[in-house]
Amino acid sequence: MSCDRTAVLMTCYNRKTNTLACLAALFNQVLPPEVTVDVYLVDDGSTDGTAEAVQQTYHQVKILPGDGNLYWNRGMHKAFGEALKHDYDHYLWLNDDTLLDPEALNILLTTSDHLTQQGYQRAIVTGSIRDSQMNTLVYGGMVQASQWRPLKFYLIEPEAQAKQCDTINGNCVLIPREVAQIVGNLDPAFTHYLGDFDYGLRAQQQGCTVWIAPGYVGTCPLNRRQDSQIEASEQLPNLLKKMDRPKGLSIQEEVLYSFQEWRHFAQRHSGVFWFFYCLLPYRRLLWSAVFGRFEGNKT
Repeated sequence: MSCDRTAVLMTCYNRKTNTLACLAALFNQVLPPEVTVDVYLVDDGSTDGTAEAVQQTYHQVKILPGDGNLYWNRGMHKAFGEALKHDYDHYLWLNDDTLLDPEALNILLTTSDHLTQQGYQRAIVTGSIRDSQMNTLVYGGMVQASQWRPLKFYLIEPEAQAKQCDTINGNCVLIPREVAQIVGNLDPAFTHYLGDFDYGLRAQQQGCTVWIAPGYVGTCPLNRRQDSQIEASEQLPNLLKKMDRPKGLSIQEEVLYSFQEWRHFAQRHSGVFWFFYCLLPYRRLLWSAVFGRFEGNKT
C-alpha cells in the first residue's frame, strides 16, 4: 500500500464516555507506517464537557463546534466539508458509539486497494458492525428489498470476501477520493437520518460501487429508538408535529421521517411512482386522518 492520508469524520453530542472510547479504539489501530490519520470531530454543542475532554486527551483531533441543531447528518456534513478542503486519499465516517477492532481500518483500506486493482477505482467500502453483547449484525451494508419496494432495505451479513451491496449505514464507511470528487458531500437536506442511505444510492447513480468489507470490523450497541408514547386516541396534528422532529416519530421499531425529508428521498430514489412509495410509510397516519384516531398497536 502506498502512502495514504485518511480523514476520520465524526460528530458527537453529550456522549463523552462513548466518544472517548471510540477515539481510544481509533488511535489503537494497527496500521502500516505509510498510513496517516487526521480526525475531524464536530461537537454539536455538548454540555457534558465532551470537547474539553477530547482536547485534553487527544490534542491532535480537530474539533469543529456546532450549535446543537446539526444532529448526525448535518454534523457529518460539516466534518466532511472541512476535510474535503484538504484532498485526502480516503474519508472514514465513524459513529462515536462504534468501537473499532484493532485491524478495522487496515481491513477497510486493504479492501479498497484490492478493489482498485480489480478495476473498481470508485468503490465505497462499508464495515459491518456487530452488537457488543449479542454478537449479531446491527449496522453495515444493505440491499434493496425488491424493485417493487425500492425504499425498503435489508442488512446483509459480511462474508470472507468483499461483496457488493446497494447502500450503507453510516457507522463505519470508507470513501476514497475518487468517489468524493464525484458524489461530493452528504446532502444537508437531511437532518439526522437518511443521509447515509442517500449517499450510497447517489454514488451508484453516478457510476460508483458500494461494497461490504470481509468480516466484522467493530462493535456497537443497537440504537433502539424510543417509542413516542402514542395513544390510540391521539389526533393527527399532534402526530404530525412529533413526526416533524429531527429524529422523526418512532412506532414499533419503525421510524416515520419528517415528510419533507422523506419526500426528498423518495423523489430522488424511487422513480416515476415516487409519490406512491412516499406515502406508503404514512398509511396508518392517513387512516387516522380519515377515521379520527390512530391505530398505534396494529402491525
